[in-house]
Amino acid sequence: MNDIAAFIASVHPYDSLSPDELARAAAAFVRRTYPAGSVIYRQGDRLAGLYLIESGLVRVSDSAGDSVSELAARHSFGERGLLRDGMAVTTATAVDDATVLMLPRAELTRLIGSHRAVARFFDRVGLPGSRGSDLALLKVGDLIGRKAPLSCTPQTPAIDAARAMRDARVSSIGVLDGDRLVGLVTIRDMSNRIVAEGRDANVPVAQVMTPDPITLSPLDLGYDVLNIMLERRIGHLPVIDKGRFVGMVSQTDLTRVQAISASALIRDIAQAEDIAGMAAATARIPELLVQLVNGHHRHETVTRMITDIADAVTRRLLVLAETRLGPPPGPWLWAACGSQGRQEQTGLSDQDNCLILGDDCDPDDPWFADLARHVCDGLNACGYVYCPGEMMAVNPRWRQPRRVWRGYFRDWIAHPSPQAQMLASVMFDLRAIGGDAALLDGLQAETLGMAAKNSIFVAHMIANAMKHRPPLGLIGGFATARSGEYRNQIDMKHNGVVPVTDLARIYALQGQLTPVNTRARLVEAQAAGIISGRGARDLIAAYDLIQATRLENQAAQIRAGERPGNGLAPAALPDFQRSHLRDAFVVVRGMQAALGHGKGMLG
Repeated sequence: MNDIAAFIASVHPYDSLSPDELARAAAAFVRRTYPAGSVIYRQGDRLAGLYLIESGLVRVSDSAGDSVSELAARHSFGERGLLRDGMAVTTATAVDDATVLMLPRAELTRLIGSHRAVARFFDRVGLPGSRGSDLALLKVGDLIGRKAPLSCTPQTPAIDAARAMRDARVSSIGVLDGDRLVGLVTIRDMSNRIVAEGRDANVPVAQVMTPDPITLSPLDLGYDVLNIMLERRIGHLPVIDKGRFVGMVSQTDLTRVQAISASALIRDIAQAEDIAGMAAATARIPELLVQLVNGHHRHETVTRMITDIADAVTRRLLVLAETRLGPPPGPWLWAACGSQGRQEQTGLSDQDNCLILGDDCDPDDPWFADLARHVCDGLNACGYVYCPGEMMAVNPRWRQPRRVWRGYFRDWIAHPSPQAQMLASVMFDLRAIGGDAALLDGLQAETLGMAAKNSIFVAHMIANAMKHRPPLGLIGGFATARSGEYRNQIDMKHNGVVPVTDLARIYALQGQLTPVNTRARLVEAQAAGIISGRGARDLIAAYDLIQATRLENQAAQIRAGERPGNGLAPAALPDFQRSHLRDAFVVVRGMQAALGHGKGMLG
C-alpha cells in the first residue's frame, strides 16, 4: 500500500491528512484496472465508492451519451451520485487502459465527517452560508483590506509621523523595529502628548507612542474588536499575521461597515435631490458587494440587494423627471430587462430598459422621449452604462404602445430568426419598475402562451441557448479565452451564468412560468415537473456555485483596487474550488445536452 499512499499524498484533499490517516485511507483504496473501451459504471448503477484515476484516461458521458469530460490521472469521478443517493448520474468509460483506485463509500463518509478539508472538498454546493453580514461575525481580515498599513521607525520625528498620517488621511501609524511592531501612535497621542504638553514636535515617536499595543489576528472576529475597544476605551487595534504588521482597525472602520448597507444606500438615493447625490450613493456599491460577500450572504441575496439599489435609482430618476416635465400625456410603464429585470445584478452592470405606453399614447410625443433621455442619462451617470446594443428606452423602437409590444412578440414567435431569438430572450425577462404596472399585466402571460405552443420557436430558443457553452476543456481542464479582454480566463458571465439563465428561460417558456429570476424559474420548473427533481437539484446547486464564485472573484478584485469584472483565472483558485467549479459546468453541460436531445435542435 506504500505506493498508493505516496500517490494519494499528492492529491488534494488527501494531502491534508496526517501520516496515520493517510495510511488508513491508502489501505482502504482498492486498485482496479480497466481495458480500453470498458465501462467502469453506467448511469443508474449503484456506486461502490469514489473513483480516483491513477493512470490512463476516463470519459464521463451524460444521459444522451455525449461526452462531458475526459479525466486523467489524479482526478476523481462518481462523487456526485455517490454523495447524493448512491446512484451514478453519468456513465464512465476507460478511453485507454486505465488504473483506477476505488475508495469505499463508508471510508469516504468517515473522512468527510472527520476532516474539514475533506468535507470542504466534497461539499458539492460549496457556497457561503446564510449568515448575515453582522459586524460582529465579520473577520478582522475582512475589515482591513489589502493596502499596506502606515508605519515608521521608533526614531522617526513625531512631526514626520504626523505629516505621514495627514497625507495618507489616516488617524494612526504603527511603529516598527525591523518587522516587529513595538508601538502605536495616533493623532490623539500627538495632541495629548506633544501639543498639550508643549513638547518639541521633533521628538522621536518612541517617546510618545503606546508601547506593545494590544493586537488582533486576521482570523479574529469583529466581535473581538468591539469588546476590546469598549473594555479598554481605545480606538485603534493593530492586526498581526504571523508576526507581521498587516493592518489597523479603527472605530472609523467599524462605523463605515455599519453605515454601508443596501437600506442605507436606498435611503440616500430616495432623498437625493439630483443625479450627483445618487451617483455618490451608487459609488459605494463595490464596498457593499465586498461586505455582503465577506458576510457570507447567499448569492441571490447579494444580487437582489444590488438590484434593489438600481431599482431605487431608476424610480428616483423617474420622479425627478416627472417633476421637471409635468403631467404625462398618458399612461406609461418603465420596465427593466436583462440582469436588472431578473434581479441578478452584480458589481458590473449596464442598463437594459424600455417604455410600454398606453395604446392611446403617441410614441412620438416629446414628453416620453424626454423622460427616457433623463432616466437613461441619469443611470449612466450613476454607473449603469449605456447598453452597447441600445436596448434602452431612448431608442424609439423600445418606447412604444402596448399594442406594438404585443406585435413585436407575435412577430418574433411567428418568424423566429437569430435576432428575434436574442430580442425575445431579453424581453422575456421584463419586470415593472415605475409607472402603470397594469400595462405589463397579462402581456407576459399572453406571450408565454403563444410561444409555448409554437414548437418551431421553442426549437429555435433551444438552439440559441446551446450557443453559450460552459468552459469545459479536454482532460479535466477549462477552456479559457485565447484572446480579448479575458485572455487565459473564463468569462463567468457568458460561459458561466448565461448558459443557466438560458436553460431557466426555456423551462419557464415550456411551463408558462411567470417568474423572471433565474433561480426562481429553476425552483418552479422543478415543482411543475418540467425537469426532474434530481436534475433540478443538481442544476440549482451548480448555478449557486457558479454565481457565488463569480461574486467572490469580483469582491477579490475590488479589495485589490481593481474594477470588478467577469474574468476569472482558473489557476488562481484552490484545487478543491477549481474541481467543484468544473463539476458545476459539467452539470450545466449535461442539462444542455438533455434539453437538446429531448426537444430537438435546429442545425
